[in-house]
Amino acid sequence: MSQSDSVAVTIVTFNSGRFIKRCLESVLDQKYPFKEVIVIDNCSTDGTTDILEPFEDRVRIIYNDENVGFAAAQNQAIAVSQCDWVLTLNPDVLLLPDFIQALVSAGQFDPKIGTVCGKLLTMSSGFDFPEKPVVDSTGIYFTPNLRHLDRGSLEYDNGHYRQYEYVFGATAAAALYRREMIEDISLDGEFFDSDFFVYREDADVAWRAQLLGWRCLYAPYARGYHVRKALPGNRRALPPEINMHSVKNRFLIRIKNISGHLYRRNWVSITARDLVVVGCCLLWEHTSLKAFWFVAKNYKRLVAKRRLIQQMQRVDDDYIASWFNFTPVSQPAPRKIGATVSRSKAAKR
Repeated sequence: MSQSDSVAVTIVTFNSGRFIKRCLESVLDQKYPFKEVIVIDNCSTDGTTDILEPFEDRVRIIYNDENVGFAAAQNQAIAVSQCDWVLTLNPDVLLLPDFIQALVSAGQFDPKIGTVCGKLLTMSSGFDFPEKPVVDSTGIYFTPNLRHLDRGSLEYDNGHYRQYEYVFGATAAAALYRREMIEDISLDGEFFDSDFFVYREDADVAWRAQLLGWRCLYAPYARGYHVRKALPGNRRALPPEINMHSVKNRFLIRIKNISGHLYRRNWVSITARDLVVVGCCLLWEHTSLKAFWFVAKNYKRLVAKRRLIQQMQRVDDDYIASWFNFTPVSQPAPRKIGATVSRSKAAKR
């Protein structure tokens, strides 16, 4: 790979006026020179468009007439970009100046690295940082009952995520995707599945990428900050629509990606979790019952997607099953990755 790999930064806004200015400033202040920035606004009504207007000479901005969802809008941005890599970014993320450089340098180590993620730390909605750094994400992992969680979430950053490691996947809040992988794993022209609308679409991409033999690398020296609204345990604080999509997408991920081998291996924990989810919807979270109607109504189409993914699978079932654990699973990356990245940094100085 050339040292001048280009990067498209793609951001989807929807009533993101509180965050987008600082986010874009941190992107434009990146030391990495080979980048383009694309923003898709999903018909914001909070003044986001007024904040975006002064950036139109430096950023490509597309204003949608309706809210098509995060997944579809990201696909829209990816489709108009032409770079070697795509960095999906949430508007409530703030990047340190070397973030893109650190990700690209790590990703150039091996052409089978399709995704690279860094260390995200938490910050408040007012862009205030905790006195002691707290981890937001160092990649995502799946549990045997099919929950997907952020590795290291809410742990104090005491330096224990300092090594390059292979992880299952990356949070799309700040994930670098190789163009070749995007084209390889897309279904019917979609990288992110627009049926998801919002939430869990990054976990679906991570699982599909693993099935097709692509790897996700965690690069510890790419650092940024994230305001995370959706966390385990705070469902009651989230809008009902988000919770509905969360329930729906739990089942979409499974229908599309799980093998019979993995299901049989974990069916007890999967069923127990399903009973909890269904019971909560029946007893308290009635607005999420629409999720089951969506799955039933679109079941044939979802199964068709599943067949395509099964036909494309390039790794064995035991390999995929090895990633599903109640504690985060990672695999050590070659030590020479660090040396390669260090030489790349030195060459840029």
